[in-house]
Amino acid sequence: MPWPHIRALEDPEVRAGAALFAAVVAALFVANSPLDPAYEWLLHIPVVVQVGALTLDKHFLLWVNDGLMALFFLLIGLEVKREVLGGVLGTPRRAALPLLLAVGGMAAPALIYTALNYADPVVIKGWAVPVATDIAFALGVMALLGPRAPAALKALLLSLAIIDDVGAITIIAVFYTDNLAPVGLGLAAAAFFFALALNKARVQKISPYIVLGVIMWVCVLKSGVHATLAGVLLAAVIPMRCAGPGPCPLERVEHGLAPWVTWLVLPLFAFVNAGVPLAGLGGGLLAEPLPLGIVMGLVFGNPLGIMAMAFLATRSGLARLPEGVSWWHILGMSFLCGVGFTMSLFIGTLAFGDDPALGQQVRLAVLVGSLVAGTAGFLILRSARVRAREQ
Repeated sequence: MPWPHIRALEDPEVRAGAALFAAVVAALFVANSPLDPAYEWLLHIPVVVQVGALTLDKHFLLWVNDGLMALFFLLIGLEVKREVLGGVLGTPRRAALPLLLAVGGMAAPALIYTALNYADPVVIKGWAVPVATDIAFALGVMALLGPRAPAALKALLLSLAIIDDVGAITIIAVFYTDNLAPVGLGLAAAAFFFALALNKARVQKISPYIVLGVIMWVCVLKSGVHATLAGVLLAAVIPMRCAGPGPCPLERVEHGLAPWVTWLVLPLFAFVNAGVPLAGLGGGLLAEPLPLGIVMGLVFGNPLGIMAMAFLATRSGLARLPEGVSWWHILGMSFLCGVGFTMSLFIGTLAFGDDPALGQQVRLAVLVGSLVAGTAGFLILRSARVRAREQ
């Protein structure tokens, strides 16, 4: 009979989390080995794309962060649209609890980070780093628990994380955008409204939307807004209605895109962003205000905010816990929400991309905070069933 953890590896969410974890380990190994010069060369190798007078000249690292990550945001946008129009977020009553928990899970980490760094006008820019939750890692850890984590708890975590991603996207658009170029914004808006017109005309072919999505990405990139937001704009206009038998355009794009994001985009993003040189780093570095704010926000901010909002929501009657979900389950899930990895690293690159020293602190703090929060959440949820039997 196979071991439970070996059986768990058959779960796609566990495999996705394992791929991300393997990419992190590989990045740390390469960055702390004689291969480090080759690793740095890969990150900074120039990649040029030219079409007529239009030239895009970026390092490989930026092509991953600005280009491939747009596909990740497209996938997130498709998931959000599907859940809002007909899924777990389809009615106000069903959306109330995850919405309130997401607000608490975003506000508390931001407040903790701000309290520790408000006096530094440079470091304070990273206030949003501990706010986000990594869906792949969090669901992967929960899937390892099998029946110890109720299906309703998994659905709650998924909907909470989706709302969290919407919040992170909004934060990026509002707080990490500068030097706007009106021409680029205008062209991006024109491409968006053209794609919206195709949606209203019930165009079911995917190719026109993809072409307009590429145009939007280039225009958003040139406008000064972070280019990954083009993925969200494209997701908003891909039709969910079906003109005939078979899956709708949204489902076709989502199912076709998901494997590429899971097995290429996110692991590659992790590999090029998680390579932290550990030589000379001591435990004292984590006591610096910036990394301390991130670690404290991820490990303690999420549980404090989520548990407080869960208590207020249930006491006020605005929402109630799903059937079969206990307060011990909510506590364990709140720690899993502190696994901020992908989105936290991404926001860190936006906040401190021009400062290698601060960027290194961010990467180390995100890795440590996510590891501690994920381990705590796993252990709490693993003990939930045992505690239920003892009661």
